[in-house]
Amino acid sequence: MTKELSYESSGVNIDVADAAKREMAGSMETSDTRVLNRPGAFASLFEAKFEGVENPVLVLKAEEPGSKQLLAFQHDKVEGVCYDLINHLVNDIIVMGAKPEVVLDIILCGKMEKDIVVRIVDAISKACRAQDCQLIGGETSEQPKVLPAGGYMLNASVLGVVDKSKIIDGSAIKKGDVVLSIASNGLHTNGYSLVRKLMEERPEILNETVDGDSFIDAILRPHQCYYQPLKELFPTGKIHGLAHITGGGVEGNLNRILPEGLSAAVDLSQIEVLELFKLIKRYGGVNDKDMMRTFNMGVGIALVADPADIPAISAHLTANGCAVNPIGQIVDGDQTVTFTGELRY
Repeated sequence: MTKELSYESSGVNIDVADAAKREMAGSMETSDTRVLNRPGAFASLFEAKFEGVENPVLVLKAEEPGSKQLLAFQHDKVEGVCYDLINHLVNDIIVMGAKPEVVLDIILCGKMEKDIVVRIVDAISKACRAQDCQLIGGETSEQPKVLPAGGYMLNASVLGVVDKSKIIDGSAIKKGDVVLSIASNGLHTNGYSLVRKLMEERPEILNETVDGDSFIDAILRPHQCYYQPLKELFPTGKIHGLAHITGGGVEGNLNRILPEGLSAAVDLSQIEVLELFKLIKRYGGVNDKDMMRTFNMGVGIALVADPADIPAISAHLTANGCAVNPIGQIVDGDQTVTFTGELRY
């Protein structure tokens, strides 16, 4: 006799998924009248009205929090990795002067766990609101045997907007400009494959503390977002360029905004290396080149501006909770980043 199969017996429980979606809807409630339909529709409707923007240019980006999410779910830091996802995503568009507007997320899982999925959506919604945007839709997909039970993969896409006349793309950068470091608060979302290998080979590192936090808590600090401190500077025209320091480090990201004929000379001795990176260096014996290519080393955003504007920019950022310091200047060159000095551990 042929065994009767069902979707549930193959690993997908539609009732659980439906119950989770009903609870998600509450997290996604919004007073933004540009959102024209409710959660659960086949697609999200968003009316393209942007107050104060004369010539709107849409800024689009997709992102995921990398292998950091594996550690986050293992250590029940679900909410933190949701902020990682959104904050990284927002940082990638604000470096062009954009305001984040709406986000779509994707949650892939091996088995639908209603309480976990509801926590994820609630945290993503809160992370969006903290950056003046809204989670308006997305997708939740249960994929048994593609992912193990308890396994999750998150990603999201953001739509932002910037006035065409106020795009920040590095084209205003000129020789003599200063490179200002805006401090990170940790690893952000890069370098976790190396860190997980280090934890495997030197498990005693888990007994360390960093700035009063356990090592696990320190490496799982949510990625810092820079939209709120920076947004009031965008209309001033004082920012010539912004680089979000992610995979590839300072060298692999600052060079992406340099105009033809110019380079950036960065003094490594001026970078304020975070204690967490000193610990990773000490336990892993990682050489400085790999440290600089793998991690942000304490530089979350590199901002480029005229020397005359640096004091006002620095004062504004400091007043808004950001630690800043000059780390280099723009020189003649071939769109590369060169280093002088040595990192201070």
